[in-house]
Amino acid sequence: MSSILTNTSAMVALQTMKNISMNLAKTTSDISTGKNIASAKDNAAVWAISKTMESDVAGFKGISDSLALGSTTIAVARQAAETVTKLLTDIKGKIVSAQEENMDRDKLQTDIDALKSQIDSVVGAAQFNGLNLVNNSTSVNILSSLDRASDGTVTASQITVTGQDLSTGGYVSKAVFGATTNGVSAGFDTAGSFIDAAGTGTIAFDTAATFAQGDRISISVAGKSTSYTVTAADEAATSPADLVAVGLKKAIEGLNITGLTVDYDQATAGTLVITNNTVSAALVAKDINVSLQFNNAGSGGLGALDAISVLTTPSATTALGNIDSLLDLAISAATEFGSVGSRIDIQKEFVGKLTDAMKAGIGSLVDADMEEASARLQALQVQQQLSTQALSIANQQPQSLLSLFR
Repeated sequence: MSSILTNTSAMVALQTMKNISMNLAKTTSDISTGKNIASAKDNAAVWAISKTMESDVAGFKGISDSLALGSTTIAVARQAAETVTKLLTDIKGKIVSAQEENMDRDKLQTDIDALKSQIDSVVGAAQFNGLNLVNNSTSVNILSSLDRASDGTVTASQITVTGQDLSTGGYVSKAVFGATTNGVSAGFDTAGSFIDAAGTGTIAFDTAATFAQGDRISISVAGKSTSYTVTAADEAATSPADLVAVGLKKAIEGLNITGLTVDYDQATAGTLVITNNTVSAALVAKDINVSLQFNNAGSGGLGALDAISVLTTPSATTALGNIDSLLDLAISAATEFGSVGSRIDIQKEFVGKLTDAMKAGIGSLVDADMEEASARLQALQVQQQLSTQALSIANQQPQSLLSLFR
């Protein structure tokens, strides 16, 4: 039965054309974006997986940066440890030469002292981005991986690097406020390490404490740092605490901090009084931060170097017995840094390969197959042309009914 009200053929042709146009639009989108799944509506489950993996890739890029920084820091420390090992070997050679009684021991001692100073220079300079791994035994954790469990939880994995103390004098813990550490105490208006506006704090050197030449008191005030090193004259003085206090006072005054005054307390030996006279225009207190540390000469891992002497036969014999233990310490430090450095380099290479593999996995999930898309585009374009022709033919069918009424 033919009808002029309902053209079934045209309806079928139109529906076919709509489907072809929709598929053609999807194929064109795949080609233009390069992705088969560009949004959650294309395939919610696969899109969610790909986004999770993309976040992990971004995280591993950060890990690569962390490992690169750690690798460089450890390389600096390893090079320093190897240099210290060489310098200690040179010192050992001088000590061995001093075992001969007709050697010029004064000149040998001069050479040894110069090598000691060079060791201090190497250890002091062996830092990268502010981190020095050869002047203390502090452990440092380097981010090495992100581990995702089956339930989706993520935990960070780290590689622990143990610092090695190759210094001849090492920093001990900061002076405790209100208590005494290594003969130094610090008390301020508050329980913290700062002085309130118009407030007063004290730094007291214990008059009964023993100070040795080379001890260093370092202080940071309002972001500026300075220090005072104990001299031979200070050590030999009747009251070394007074001289040390005065020396530190001059060092602090040399910082030229606005609103800060430093006075020697005449009533209390070895005590400095630090006053913050700064108040803002709005009468809001301006705090001056204070951080205090004490460096004990000879307290470092190679502190025994200070006692190395070849000026006499007994001291040269003692030095020969002591130098090997110091040399072993430096060798062990270099070995430790070499081992952990190799581990970090392996992990860095693995993270790079893992990142590439994850990117490839994401691509296999969401990227469009361009060869297939090209073939599909050609086919859909032909189908679109045919569907247009079919719709045109279907629209012409009612015209044939007119011949029945002629």
